[in-house]
Amino acid sequence: MKPLDTEKLDRIVAQARRDRDQREAGYRERALRMYPWVCGRCAREFTRANVQELTVHHRNHDHDFNPQDGSNWELLCVYCHDNEHSRYIDNAAGNIPAPGDNPAPATNNPFAGLKDLLKR
Repeated sequence: MKPLDTEKLDRIVAQARRDRDQREAGYRERALRMYPWVCGRCAREFTRANVQELTVHHRNHDHDFNPQDGSNWELLCVYCHDNEHSRYIDNAAGNIPAPGDNPAPATNNPFAGLKDLLKR
C-alpha cells in the first residue's frame, strides 16, 4: 500500500476551501443567504432539494452591478426568470410598450354620429 501524501492532501483541502470561499462570495450565494427561497413572481417555495431551480435576476439587467445590499437582485424560479427576460427582449425590440410609456391617445370615437342616429 502506498503511503499517504499529506502535503498533497493539504493542497487539495486548501484548494477546496478557496473554491468554497469564492463561491460564497458570488452574488447567487449572497442572494440565497439574504432572501427567503421563494420565487418573487409566482411565490413557489424552494428547499435544498430543488434550490437549483431558483435563480438570481438582476432587476436592471446589468449582471456586473451587484451591490452588497442586494438591491439589484430578486430570486425567481427558472420559468419566471425566462419569462422576465423574454419580456425584456420583446420590449427592447419594440414589440410591447415599456412600463410607464404613455401610448398615443386614441383618436377613434365609437360614439361619433350617435346623436344623429338616435334622432331617427
